[in-house]
Amino acid sequence: MEFSIDPRTVDEIIAKIAAAENEPTLEVIRVAELGRHGRITTIARMIGSLPPEQRKHHGSIINQIKNRVEEAISERRRQLKDVRLEATLTASGTLTADATLIPGFVDVTLPTREAPFEIGRIHPISQVMDEVTVIFADMGFAVAEGPDVETDDYNFTKLNFPVGHPAREMHDTFFFNQKPDGSRLLLRTHTSPVQVRTMLAEKPPIRVICPGRTYRRDSDQTHTPMFHQVEGLVIDEGSHLGHLKWILAAFCKAFFEVDDVKMRFRPSFFPFTEPSLEVDIQCRRDKGEIRFGQGDDWLEILGCGMVHPNVLQNCGIDPDRYQGFAWGMGIDRIAMLKYGMHDLRAFFESDVRWLSHYGFPTLAGGLSP
Repeated sequence: MEFSIDPRTVDEIIAKIAAAENEPTLEVIRVAELGRHGRITTIARMIGSLPPEQRKHHGSIINQIKNRVEEAISERRRQLKDVRLEATLTASGTLTADATLIPGFVDVTLPTREAPFEIGRIHPISQVMDEVTVIFADMGFAVAEGPDVETDDYNFTKLNFPVGHPAREMHDTFFFNQKPDGSRLLLRTHTSPVQVRTMLAEKPPIRVICPGRTYRRDSDQTHTPMFHQVEGLVIDEGSHLGHLKWILAAFCKAFFEVDDVKMRFRPSFFPFTEPSLEVDIQCRRDKGEIRFGQGDDWLEILGCGMVHPNVLQNCGIDPDRYQGFAWGMGIDRIAMLKYGMHDLRAFFESDVRWLSHYGFPTLAGGLSP
């Protein structure tokens, strides 16, 4: 093999490098000339076999050629990177105030975009669901869940709503089409069917909460066709209203973050409890805000009562041996009260601006503050 390369051949290599249209093509040329088995590398490796008087001369020539080719490759690689960057900037462009696209311009003084996990927010309903679950879990309650689509039997009959009872009309139920046997499924109007399923599947003592979605034909500032409830159920041999009062007071103090709360129990009517009660807590209304644990006003937050003996009997529990109490509150409603939201409908409108304002940032390992 010749120990030199014709200058015209070198010029051809340089021209080929300058004409490379992309970096992969340039890399093919580099490997062919300077790679481990490339032409220039092979010649340079054979220089060591020459006599000492020729080695220096030919070695200097090969090194000059090698350096020239390397510089040409480096320059062409830089040019190709500039072309690629220019294409990227042109494709992205920048919008001016009048929505005109300025290609190839990026304002490096603009702040960087937040990462998706920094932009994302936990919906207030999800936040409150977690808060409620944690508070009751600390009291020893398990979480029970059930299907959104229910039978008339679980949603009404076993809860002491006889067929034709006017209390059924209070729920404005969403019914599915009637089946051939005359029965109809429905969207559950409360999470009480989960209580029924729990009593049918477990033996007392029972201590559960039942959070979930519920559905009623109602829509205004404080009612939505779909909303969220959390109900609680305790079945034991010695449970009584004093236990119920303590649990609700402890929950309100923990959830609304107050040191003390005054509660007022008023007689009411629910087919599945007897006696039935509605609960008000003391509050003060000031400048559109509600503050708990102070003031001389009252606000209703939930309904409760002792589980009706008929319900226990319908679920296979002996009412002569066991008794219990239950309560239910709207999660959307207590979220409004705690965080100052004024319209329930905004919870379900999927407005990113609303969620950015009222949502909660994610924190690893626990709830948001």
